[in-house]
Amino acid sequence: MMLRSNHPTERKGTETVTGRMIDQEVERLTPQLIEDRRYFHQHPELAFQEENTARVVAERLRELGLEVRTGVGRTGVVGVLRGGRPGRTVLLRADMDALPIEEENDVPYRSQNPGVMHACGHDAHTAILLGVATVLAGMREEIAGNVTFAFQPAEEIVSGAKEMIEAGAMADPPVDACFGLHVWQNLPVGVIGVRSGPLMASGDVFRAVIRGRGAHAAEPHRGIDATLIASQTVVTLQSLVSREVPPLESAVVTVGQLHAGTASNIIASHAELEGTVRTFDKEVRRHLSERVPALIRSIAEAMGAEAEVEYSFGVPATVNDPAMTEIVRAAAAEVVGSENVVEATPTMGSEDMSFFLEAAPGCYFFVGSSNEGTGKTFGHHHPRFDIDEQVLPIGVETLIRATLAYLNGSE
Repeated sequence: MMLRSNHPTERKGTETVTGRMIDQEVERLTPQLIEDRRYFHQHPELAFQEENTARVVAERLRELGLEVRTGVGRTGVVGVLRGGRPGRTVLLRADMDALPIEEENDVPYRSQNPGVMHACGHDAHTAILLGVATVLAGMREEIAGNVTFAFQPAEEIVSGAKEMIEAGAMADPPVDACFGLHVWQNLPVGVIGVRSGPLMASGDVFRAVIRGRGAHAAEPHRGIDATLIASQTVVTLQSLVSREVPPLESAVVTVGQLHAGTASNIIASHAELEGTVRTFDKEVRRHLSERVPALIRSIAEAMGAEAEVEYSFGVPATVNDPAMTEIVRAAAAEVVGSENVVEATPTMGSEDMSFFLEAAPGCYFFVGSSNEGTGKTFGHHHPRFDIDEQVLPIGVETLIRATLAYLNGSE
């Protein structure tokens, strides 16, 4: 049973020009959505290895009569639906890749690829976007403008979106706006989270090699202890957030890896550390990109060592356009009722949907997918992650309504 709005005034615009009801079209499609999601879940593929997923997606889009390009950003697929009347172009995006995780769920649709699992919901995203394409292809003559469907590889390593854009995913036809969604275990199924402005943080990476001097552990004065210097570095890096980032701004500096030493009785001659920097604000991001390397080098120098530091900019913050956000908010209210549309909580997680949102105004939103009653509460990237499949038609209908509201507003 799909979760629906109980407010007739919020169902305005449900009927299409040809008399079909969008909600009925989506409900009729629901068994196919579930079948698609479970197929993709059984056959997960890692970043830039989505060969089978891309093949299935491309075949389905061709069957719907869309213009299809494959190999866009290596394993990405682009389908273009041209409406019956001229207008703007909106891009809808779904990511396709899985994670290097051994699934622990005992379900009929369990991963058949050892060590690989759809533990984040990209199987659902792919199924949802295929569903949107199916419904919109059936009413193409009523559409003013074009819809570009971008099935993106390699979100988990935040590389696919940029490669797709560089390969022309937004160029033919030129994209004016974009929408995307993520099934979200932090929200129960039937609830949609929407937020204007920053929603997800930028994500950068730093790596450092600290070079000291080895010695016997019993004679530390003869060496320069790279382990000690690295430890001091990890602790001191936290002062950047507590003392150099404005209190009303948010930032995270985390050292996720530290490798040093070979034995308990040896002063380590070198240490390697790697970490991430997250923030929503461009100026904070710029400041930390300068201060992290400078601080690492200065600590090493002060303690008699040297440090080689690499700082790499990853993805920018995911920032929603206010006007596009209101379109999604209204569409979501039509599907689940305004009382079930909440203000999404920003997260320090990163998303390369941000590159699409930098190129065109748009909105990325969260669709609740957890269900305590059925035990589907494990979080993203957990080996027992699973979703309540009621989220599938909810996601499809919300994207359809947002797309049509945007395109119809261009007339």
